[in-house]
Order: sequence, then C-alpha cells, then structure tokens
Amino acid sequence: MIAVAQTRFGKLGVESDGTHIVALHWDAVPRGKGSALLAEAVAQLEAYDAGTLTKFDLPLAPKGSDFQQQVYKAMLAIPYGETLTYGEIAKALGCPAQPIGQACGANPIPVIIPCHRVLSKNGIGGFSGAGGVEGKIVLLKHENGFPFLL
Repeated sequence: MIAVAQTRFGKLGVESDGTHIVALHWDAVPRGKGSALLAEAVAQLEAYDAGTLTKFDLPLAPKGSDFQQQVYKAMLAIPYGETLTYGEIAKALGCPAQPIGQACGANPIPVIIPCHRVLSKNGIGGFSGAGGVEGKIVLLKHENGFPFLL
C-alpha cells in the first residue's frame, strides 16, 4: 500500500506493510487501500514540509543488513537541522566511512530516515533520492542544516 504526500520535495509515496513504514518513493502514485498508518505518515510528511514537524514518529521497518540497520539507527539520531559526516558515524560504529555511504545510499525510507543529514568531510556527499545532490541540498536548506548553503 502506498499513499502520497504532496510536498515541495515532490510526490513522496509512503509504503506500508500494514503495520510499519517500509519505504518512501519519489514521484509516487497511490496504490492499494489506505490505512490510518499511511494517513498519519502523509500528515507527518506534509507537516515536515510546512516546517511544523521536526521529528517523525512512525513505526519503521526498513529492509537491510544488520550493519545497515545500525547506520539507519545512527541517522535517526541526528536532530533536525544538524548534520554528521560519514566519518563521524563510522567512528561511532567502529568501521570505515565508505560502508556508511553505501548504507546511506541503500536507505529505503529517505527523508524520514534522514540520510540527507549525512555529509562528506569536504562537502555535501551523495544522495540517492530524487534530484541527487540537488535534492539533498533542498532538504538541508529546508532544515537550515548546512549554513554555507543558505
């Protein structure tokens, strides 16, 4: 089931397995029957877009390896408007930075699991969401999360 939030970031489709949010899709089309969970997810995405929500409160079940789950948890801990580098997360998890970037790129629930808040030590880094790095910049500007972009 997919419900769509209309945002400045595009049509964000939130996918549910019935009890958890499992994915976010760019330029999505609604699919299947709606649910209270999907309605809440859409409402939260629209509130985030409006600037009235800074922390999502949804049951999440992103697919990924144990390592990816650790990275997703680390990304969820980054507050709105703040950033960390791949290296800082790597240091906290005791691993090299490159696998952190790969896990960020594999994030199935971008925006809600804020991979856009993870930067390279010398700049923006990559982004697998719509628009690539430009999409990441839009999200960071929205959160006032990277001062030299403002």
